[in-house]
Amino acid sequence: MSKDRLPGRSTQLLAPQWDLKEVVAQLRDSRESTHSVRHKGRVRELPSRQIINEVVDRLRAALFPTHYGNADLTDESIDFFVGDTLNVALTLLCDQVRRSLRYDDETDADEADLAARAGQMTRAFAAQLPALRALIVSDLRAAFQGDPAATSISEILLCYPGTAAIMLYRFAHALHQLGARLIARLVSEIAHASTGVDIHPGAQIGASFFIDHGTGVVIGETTVVGERVRLYQAVTLGAKRFPADADGRLIKGVARHPIVEDDVVIYAGATILGRITIGKGSTIGGNVWLTHSVPPGSSLTQAQMRSDEKST
Repeated sequence: MSKDRLPGRSTQLLAPQWDLKEVVAQLRDSRESTHSVRHKGRVRELPSRQIINEVVDRLRAALFPTHYGNADLTDESIDFFVGDTLNVALTLLCDQVRRSLRYDDETDADEADLAARAGQMTRAFAAQLPALRALIVSDLRAAFQGDPAATSISEILLCYPGTAAIMLYRFAHALHQLGARLIARLVSEIAHASTGVDIHPGAQIGASFFIDHGTGVVIGETTVVGERVRLYQAVTLGAKRFPADADGRLIKGVARHPIVEDDVVIYAGATILGRITIGKGSTIGGNVWLTHSVPPGSSLTQAQMRSDEKST
């Protein structure tokens, strides 16, 4: 290999093989005018997925410092670690919320107003962290009680993708409720990318929630889940149809996902669609396709569903 082709060598030594100036000019034209997707046609300052990822890592470390932070912390050093980690996380988060408000707000608020609103949201989020940790601990205990393979809470914290996804959902839901919806979606997509679990931050999920194995679980925006609910892999809590207006545009915000009451178990591969109710204490078997409500205490299997279809 010649020296001018070694990795890291200046490309100026190579004969040009493309019309770079023309391609860059056409891309600018596409970006600025013909195919612009810029918010309001002008906003450039976006939230950063990389920084939000750092915020998430620091929040987890602040809530569970020896599991996600520093395994060698002592009683004397742990509060200092938590305080410093949380301060950095919230400072970064506040700036990201400020950036996101441009996209959530249809008005042209000035910089001072955006910064003030971001500060209020971040303070409110920080105040919720003790309660969020309590919810997450209830999820951890549900996982330990619900999985015979679990040997400790620490194993669940370090190894279970379903638990990781639920923790990030708890952060995302709090941000979503406070109005930082774009940041909430970024947090949920970070969880989705790393765990294969897709939970919309708008979903309402009660305490002691457990997703076993996790991969392929989908929970839609208007889903309501009660307490002590357990899901297995590849479960979908989705919409049956998407209502549209007279012009064919989708109507946003309509309740279109299931309500799952307390103490329900839904096994692998089940698909539950529409604004239906799964009654308290029900069990939904693997691979069941369900589009109608069922009363409390129901037990449905795929064989039963097929039998019901034949009888009708």
